Amino acid sequence: MKIAILGTRGIPARYGGFETFAEQLSKRLVAHGHDVTVYCRRPFTSPSDVFDARIRRVILPTISHKYFDTAFHTFLSAVDVCFGDADVVLFCNVANSPWAWIPRLFGKPTVLNVDGLDRKRRKWNVAGRAFLGLCEALATFTPNRVVTDAEIIQEYYRRRFGKDSVVIGYGAEVPPDAGRLEGFDLAPGKYILYVSRLEPENNPELVIEAYGKVKTDWPLVMVGGNPYDKAYVHRLKSLADRRVVFPGGIYGPGYWQLLKNCGLYIFACEIGGVHPALVEAMAAEKPILCLDTPENRETAGDNAMFFRHNAADLAAGMSGLLGDESERVELARKARRHAEAAYGWESVTRSYESLFAELLRAP
Repeated sequence: MKIAILGTRGIPARYGGFETFAEQLSKRLVAHGHDVTVYCRRPFTSPSDVFDARIRRVILPTISHKYFDTAFHTFLSAVDVCFGDADVVLFCNVANSPWAWIPRLFGKPTVLNVDGLDRKRRKWNVAGRAFLGLCEALATFTPNRVVTDAEIIQEYYRRRFGKDSVVIGYGAEVPPDAGRLEGFDLAPGKYILYVSRLEPENNPELVIEAYGKVKTDWPLVMVGGNPYDKAYVHRLKSLADRRVVFPGGIYGPGYWQLLKNCGLYIFACEIGGVHPALVEAMAAEKPILCLDTPENRETAGDNAMFFRHNAADLAAGMSGLLGDESERVELARKARRHAEAAYGWESVTRSYESLFAELLRAP
């Protein structure tokens, strides 16, 4: 099949979960013999990028603004893909539902992965939330098929819109050579790791506040950035004590080295379905302190320790796990076993292949 992937910032992954998804899925699809094109945004690409050379990139301009970036670039991509040779088109992000009908006019079936409930993110104003609510409704009929990454999100679309979706989650693959910690002034196994875009709904302030209540010499490493709101990142740094490290966004080998060598992982995202970062932490055999939401419960099961949305509860969880090595080891083992059983990129790839093939067979 000839498959086009639209709606992400492109490959290699330098931003978030959808970019990781596009990279992992595309390289497996080409390994299975398919032709794959990934549409990329110009500010997130470089001529020196290293990626699977079998994947074709189409790099188009965008408007670097949080309200227009995704919609503008995906519109250009949706128009461009109509005049290419793609058999089927995969859109990522519910915000792109207004354009999912365009390739269909040219006989190209479309699939839309809506991810979680993006309209609930605190970074959006009233107009932004209203637009994303409209996008949810449009997602029920502009593409040929809707993909949700969690059963909770599937049930939401069924209950609110009467729309059935296909549940396909995310995968995790820990590189075998991601062992030694290089380039970081950190003691292996003796630091706490948080990885996320630094946005309010991912609760970096809550993590910093809770950590400030914990007596420990383990540093807290806050990996991530926010290209659209640098003032918020400066505010976070002003709230942190000297034990907190802000290395910025780290991708590729450096990310996996930090993950594999941390002694405790904190996951505090409250919006979304199955989060790739949570799945990867489980696959890397890490003890996880996880914000208690239905989506996170569905993803981690009983293989993480959960905390309520307050600093005191998170601080208590940190103190308890830092003082109990045997509990950390047991949680880590359970997390890895769960990730191996429930989340694998090969299984995800096969599910998308089957869905694409079904669409191409349909009248």
